[in-house]
Amino acid sequence: MPTPETRRAAASTDNPFWERKTLAEMTQAEWESLCDGCGKCCLLKLQDVDTNAVDYTNVACRLLDDATCRCTRYEERQRFVPDCVVLSADNVGRLAWMPSTCAYRLVAEERPLPDWHHLISGNPETVHLAGQSVRSRTVAEKDAPDLEHHIVTWPR
Repeated sequence: MPTPETRRAAASTDNPFWERKTLAEMTQAEWESLCDGCGKCCLLKLQDVDTNAVDYTNVACRLLDDATCRCTRYEERQRFVPDCVVLSADNVGRLAWMPSTCAYRLVAEERPLPDWHHLISGNPETVHLAGQSVRSRTVAEKDAPDLEHHIVTWPR
């Protein structure tokens, strides 16, 4: 059976970079362009210590702009939110809380990007138009002292 590396090497150079390259092979610009801007990874999550089950909440990280679904301090986010996880080719596959629609996860799993992804559609608004983002559906961290009351099922 061919390995992922063999399949990617055999892919036509006409194929887009995310079909030809592994996450580790991507340039910084290619890596950053994979983000669809959904904001799902910036929702606060609860993880059961016994089962490791993860529940999403509708509570956004204090740095998430609810209108754009982008981090307001992206380059220095760990200075303000020390436990913010920086995605890498090494950790994407181990982060069980990554949304199933996340392009980083999809590429790591060698699955296609959805039609609403801006690299497919050519329009960064399609993630929002398709209802795949958290735009206008979040609660500010300061307004949600009890996360258990904010568990949602829609971000998966």
